[in-house]
Amino acid sequence: MDYAVLTGIVLVAGVLFALVAQWRDWRPPLAVALAVGIAVRLLIMYTSAIDSWQPVDFVESFKPAGEAVLRGEDPVLASEGGWHFLPTIPYVYGILLWLGIPWEYAGRLVTVVADIALIPLVAKLAGGPKANLRALQYALNPLALLVACVHGQVEPVALVFGVAAFVVARGPGEPERPGITTDVVGRVRAGVAAYGVKTSAVRVLGRGGMLHRALTPGPGDRAHLKRGALAGVLMGLALCAKSWPVWLVPGMLLLLPNLRSRIAALFTTGAVPLFFFVTLPVFAGTAIDELPKVIDTIRSIRPIVGEYGWTPWFTGGDWALRDDLASFGTNLIYVCVIAAILVWRRADPIDMTTAILLIFMVVTPRLGAQYLLWFMPFLVARPTRFAWPAIIAVSFWAGYGYLYMTQFDTDTWWHLHSLWSRASIVLLPILLLAMPWGRRDATAPSPAGSPEQAKVISAA
Repeated sequence: MDYAVLTGIVLVAGVLFALVAQWRDWRPPLAVALAVGIAVRLLIMYTSAIDSWQPVDFVESFKPAGEAVLRGEDPVLASEGGWHFLPTIPYVYGILLWLGIPWEYAGRLVTVVADIALIPLVAKLAGGPKANLRALQYALNPLALLVACVHGQVEPVALVFGVAAFVVARGPGEPERPGITTDVVGRVRAGVAAYGVKTSAVRVLGRGGMLHRALTPGPGDRAHLKRGALAGVLMGLALCAKSWPVWLVPGMLLLLPNLRSRIAALFTTGAVPLFFFVTLPVFAGTAIDELPKVIDTIRSIRPIVGEYGWTPWFTGGDWALRDDLASFGTNLIYVCVIAAILVWRRADPIDMTTAILLIFMVVTPRLGAQYLLWFMPFLVARPTRFAWPAIIAVSFWAGYGYLYMTQFDTDTWWHLHSLWSRASIVLLPILLLAMPWGRRDATAPSPAGSPEQAKVISAA
């Protein structure tokens, strides 16, 4: 990488500025945060585009997907190396290439624009008096700059729609953000009490039962349904970019006000990817009899492990096709995510989502550096005690791979990779500490004698 020193200086300066802003409690206008974010992203995008080094998948997977669209071919089936997601983003790649924009810029323009849009969305997600500070801190986030501007990975596209879905689902203002228990059980008990029925004998089915009342339209229900449907459309677009935003769906649903709006959100969440799939013969030229093959290609994920976390210690720090490790790690993810949902069932849905994404990063058997961006908007918007140690640690680890390791020949790179991948195990306890342990119950009373701390916890 030719501009590693310049990029590194920008990243370190950004972190220092974000920490000083935290220390001095700076709350600049949102326009200032946007201007800073746009400036640094355009600078790093430009230097990355003219660099002699380009990421392998950026050139060998993303570019062929866009070129396939230009040729009227299905990017999932036609692109070299395979595009293992719905072709929503390749459609955009194809348009930019058709406009004559060089790939080194066109491929990154998609992710940079998405990452810029995340800056005000992080402010909306944070809410409260420190919203603009959080926007500034995301604008200077080093990992976001590396993923969006250097690598051109599509995580920011999935995140911009996923975070927007959260913002829409929460609605305007600063409403109460209950967890599962207060939202479902509490409202059921309140509704049952209003009907004069004892809570020990709740009627679920039949006319007048809990389910009937939940599905019966009430005052303002049309607005709630529209809100749920729009949130679902946005989450569906996130799933069209990549499959991992499925982990965001529980938090989005819990932010919606009632069961009817959640049903609407689930319906539209699934309808959007389905639309892009069934229209493949129209927009991508896919033969109808090839649609099952598209599904198989999207579903096929090779069990490559050894890049990050605990698996490199079983592979010597190299990539390996280890189905045993991949299967064990995948099952471990499911168990830990369910446990996180149970532990944070009374928490703010944003905190529960942060916990889900962080525990994924701790136990996953396979990961690329760009995956670490998943939790970043949520953790920046509502920081925990160890948020900044986690942000700095993962950014340093990723920056070492992007900026330092790319300075060497292939043999040296592989030697450094074996050390780098195994060193990532140090990140796991830091990420575990960064989980919102102190915010497992959104209904808990504020700590006595610390109103400012309680205010930060509720509005951070």
